[in-house]
Amino acid sequence: MDSEDDMHDANDSADDDFYSGGEAGLAASDDGDADYDFADHDSDDSPELLSHRQQQNYCILSEAGIKQRQEDDINRVSTVLSISKSEACALLRSYNWSVSKVHDEWFVDEERVRKVVGFPEKRIEMPNDRELACGICFENCPHASMSAAACGHPFCSVCWRGYISTAINDGPGCLMLRCPDPSCVAAVGQDMINSLANEEDKEKYGRYLRRSYIEDNRKTKWCPAPGCEYAVEFVVGSGSYDVNCNCSYGFCWNCTEEAHRPVDCATVSKWILKNSAESENMNWILANSKPCPKCKRPIEKNQGCMHITCTPPCKFEFCWLCLGSWSEHGERTGGFYACNRYEAARQEGAYDESERRREMAKNSLERYTHYYERWAANQSSRQKALGDLQSLQNDKLEKLSDIQSQPESQLKFIIEAWLQVLLHGCYYSQI
Repeated sequence: MDSEDDMHDANDSADDDFYSGGEAGLAASDDGDADYDFADHDSDDSPELLSHRQQQNYCILSEAGIKQRQEDDINRVSTVLSISKSEACALLRSYNWSVSKVHDEWFVDEERVRKVVGFPEKRIEMPNDRELACGICFENCPHASMSAAACGHPFCSVCWRGYISTAINDGPGCLMLRCPDPSCVAAVGQDMINSLANEEDKEKYGRYLRRSYIEDNRKTKWCPAPGCEYAVEFVVGSGSYDVNCNCSYGFCWNCTEEAHRPVDCATVSKWILKNSAESENMNWILANSKPCPKCKRPIEKNQGCMHITCTPPCKFEFCWLCLGSWSEHGERTGGFYACNRYEAARQEGAYDESERRREMAKNSLERYTHYYERWAANQSSRQKALGDLQSLQNDKLEKLSDIQSQPESQLKFIIEAWLQVLLHGCYYSQI
């Protein structure tokens, strides 16, 4: 275990570019990391929210909770602005599901908002003829089989279904669907989707809508754990970005990486980049190999004499120390385990620069390896703790409830305590 002074000494080296990859260092202010606007946050005491919370500055939303909250926002906008739910939904999508933003923009300039979203001031009805010509297939169809958006452009049901299905299968862009008429920008609302699309397309459209509610809203994010379907709504609170989802995964709200307090997000980002970058491979190559003088391929020497033969097709033979051709070496130059030419040139300073670069790369690599091993050990400990927690939740809590003759709800504090250890304990266990 390293002393605290050793850690400070390692961090205070002015000329060490290990953590920064050649920059001034990892220390960076995270003052600008939390650029989020939570002014339009609604009450977090709605019944659709799950009761499990670790802190007061976030809450966990299930799929049912997301759907219920979305419906509440749509109903609120529809009631206040006296518009249909379909129009309210389109308005909220256009303003990233911010109810207060919709209200502000609507009451400042309703006409401009209608043009942006695609709402005509007055709904235009289709001609009341017995038969109408479809604007896509140009067939005359009965009036009952024709449909139109608020713009009144008539299209037959078959063409509408094909148009809507194609848009939905193309992706989330279907949420901003417009009238098929090339010159028209009228919005196609959810009410038309529900009345014209087949069940599979309606279900897919609904999933896109729920995803939009989380991904377009700056107050909410999906839990980044693989396979987790919970979302997190972050609210003003203690100032900590640590979030612990119901799936037991802890992450940082600000950068969505694993919870890393007290390390700032900029440092974590650089650490992850360093782990995935090719720079460490190059450092290893520079510290542990030399290029073949002929083909320049890196060669590692871990034992044996100084006589090196490059791999085919090069097959160049050279001296490992001075990189000169081996045909010019022999007993008079020091034999197989020394090189007089190298020693003489080294005393004259011919190899100072290359040796300095190699030594710097070696020191950097050793420091990186040292801290990476500690970080990897922490990760391993955390994964084991998560496995133990899962076992506790699935099996041992029920047994403990039987032994103590207490309901499981009275023993939930054990889970809470374990989660706190996971969130804070593992990250200090190796320091």
